[in-house]
Amino acid sequence: MAGVASFFQLATDLDPGSRQSQAEEQVSIAAAVSESGPAGERKDFFIERDGLRFAGVHLIIDLHEAERLDDLAYVERALRDCVAAAGASLLHIHLHHFTLNGGVSGVAVLAESHISVHTWPECGYAAFDVFMCGVTDPHRTVEVLKRAFRPGRISVSEHLRGGDL
Repeated sequence: MAGVASFFQLATDLDPGSRQSQAEEQVSIAAAVSESGPAGERKDFFIERDGLRFAGVHLIIDLHEAERLDDLAYVERALRDCVAAAGASLLHIHLHHFTLNGGVSGVAVLAESHISVHTWPECGYAAFDVFMCGVTDPHRTVEVLKRAFRPGRISVSEHLRGGDL
């Protein structure tokens, strides 16, 4: 039952500006937890929104004219901030610093999936891939990335993965 209480707490901590469908997702996930079996154990972390059931939300985020893309420690801090903002659970971070151009590539492995990054500091470009399931809000990572890397331009596309499950 402790798991149900924590999922319920997450659902009640939504920020007032959240989309209505996000609130509905949280309620639907919390309900699934309470119905999942002995001791509230989850069998999946599927999301329901607007009558669709899917595995997770996948954001493709491109930053252009961005700063500090060659600073490995700074990129790691930004990933950790993204995880916290989204309400996800960090399992492991692995980053690689390329010596040729100073770029950084890597992944934050989450209990709810992952956040990956590839940077090209010589071009001011970074590609982020944010995929999350369960009681998380991957859209909150966008503001963290804007604040951290101060891009001149940003593009975000959303894909609902594993539809019709």
